[in-house]
Amino acid sequence: MVKKGKEWKGVTGGHALGQKALKITFSMVSVRVGYAILVFVVPFYLLFARKGYLAIYRYFRIRHGCSPVKSLLKTYRNHYLFGQMLLDRFAVYAGRKNIFKVENPDNALFLQLLDDPRGAILAGAHVGNPELCGYLLRQQKKRINGLIYGGETGEVQKNRSQALGINNIRLIPVADDLSHVFLINEALSDGEIVSMPCDRTFGSAKSVACDFLNGRADFPAGPFALAVQFNVPVLAFFALKISATRYRIHVISIPPQTDKLSKREQIHEMARSFARELERIVNRYPEQWFNFYDFWQ
Repeated sequence: MVKKGKEWKGVTGGHALGQKALKITFSMVSVRVGYAILVFVVPFYLLFARKGYLAIYRYFRIRHGCSPVKSLLKTYRNHYLFGQMLLDRFAVYAGRKNIFKVENPDNALFLQLLDDPRGAILAGAHVGNPELCGYLLRQQKKRINGLIYGGETGEVQKNRSQALGINNIRLIPVADDLSHVFLINEALSDGEIVSMPCDRTFGSAKSVACDFLNGRADFPAGPFALAVQFNVPVLAFFALKISATRYRIHVISIPPQTDKLSKREQIHEMARSFARELERIVNRYPEQWFNFYDFWQ
């Protein structure tokens, strides 16, 4: 959410009743049935959600240099994959988590993080489906605190909490009274992990302008300011869908900065380093970019 009037809400679509019906449906039928229905649903969604559609079309046309026809086809594919990933979540809510497999070639980095007595920050982005991997991967060594933004229905919040709670993950909703700030500080002080999206400023004035996909875009300074303040490591974390039932996790270390730089310079360098890693991932999986608004300056 960068500027008023051009942001995307970033919540799961539909009403609580429809979401509950999806959960019941997938307890009885394969999620692939939902994929088949999506083929016909997505064109209508593109027709009526024109704002998000145009943002993604411009993303392919301008940022990846695709032709108009190719941009249109890739926009359809982008929305289709996004729909699949939403359905994957409801399949897990329905108890079908065993159908999904996760490849984690960078797991050694994450295991080091669990053994480190310090806290840590997992820097995510609206690319792929990191939430689903939180449901599938279980560890009990160190609690992970996931920062989330409000607006979801009670049905989604309930299912999220149930699925994540058994994997030692606590959700921290952003609150108007800023109580989430105290919970984040407490978690890092206690040597816990804090996971947060690092590709949206959410209206904050504290941002870093970074070169990103042949343009300039604002990235939040907050996560990297916390890393500098608490002297904790930062890992970029991305979970991409590579087939109908397989996901691959990429974990990349964001290098700590030398004390010779000022704190402000350290924060800016870390933000730019994250932007470079995100660019590399997006170039590799361009159709899994799910920021449905005009992201660039």
